[in-house]
Amino acid sequence: MANFKEIVTKAVIGKAKKTNQMSFSFTPDESVNTVLGCWVINHNFSGVNQGGKVGINGSFDVNVWYSYDNDTKTKVNSKRFSYHDVLNVPLKDQATLTSSSEIIVRSLKQPSVTNVSVEEGDIKLDVEKELGVEIVGDTKIKVPVEDDYDDYEEIVDEEEVESIDTVDENYLD
Repeated sequence: MANFKEIVTKAVIGKAKKTNQMSFSFTPDESVNTVLGCWVINHNFSGVNQGGKVGINGSFDVNVWYSYDNDTKTKVNSKRFSYHDVLNVPLKDQATLTSSSEIIVRSLKQPSVTNVSVEEGDIKLDVEKELGVEIVGDTKIKVPVEDDYDDYEEIVDEEEVESIDTVDENYLD
């Protein structure tokens, strides 16, 4: 008959992903005629326990290349944007998010500009990103334990082998 033991270990107790679209705007020093290019760099983020939910604080830089002065000059303008997302990550098996839980945030899809426009002197941007969150915490697993289980091999001393002192040379004849 097997008994059971509970082992406390670290495991993923919650996992989720979220795609969202954010809108930003900024006003450059020049009067923009045409946006020639736009890209996102330096994406940084971290996750924290925020009252049982996961708060993600992040930022990235957006570089916008545009023309001005009747399309005779160009310039690249860089602007840092910050964001804060709150995710309600579903937890498995009645687990709870505690201060000792580890929150791992990954960028599943890097932020990218999906739409850019110039409206009344402002550059308006739509940025899309996808983040994945894993919560690692303590959990219990049950394992069967066999009673009186002995996995050692028994070694029995072998008897001494007699040595032959003389050989009969006519044995094969």
